[in-house]
Amino acid sequence: MSRAKKSPKKLTPSEQYKLNHREEMLRKHRQTIYLNDREMAAISAYCSRFQVKHKSVLLRDAILSRVLETLGENPPTLF
Repeated sequence: MSRAKKSPKKLTPSEQYKLNHREEMLRKHRQTIYLNDREMAAISAYCSRFQVKHKSVLLRDAILSRVLETLGENPPTLF
């Protein structure tokens, strides 16, 4: 008695896009930073004042905002 293999479900273009987008947005690269006591106290105070639940979200947003702002001000030159 052999069992027939089920063929994989055919994804709609919308489902395929969502799957690819999810894989593309997966965070795979870990970065570690060290903070002194005053820096950590400032971040902790900010998080408690503004109900930030995850410091990683705050730090990621702050870093990427600064990077993108700087890149926008200083576009790469061709020559």
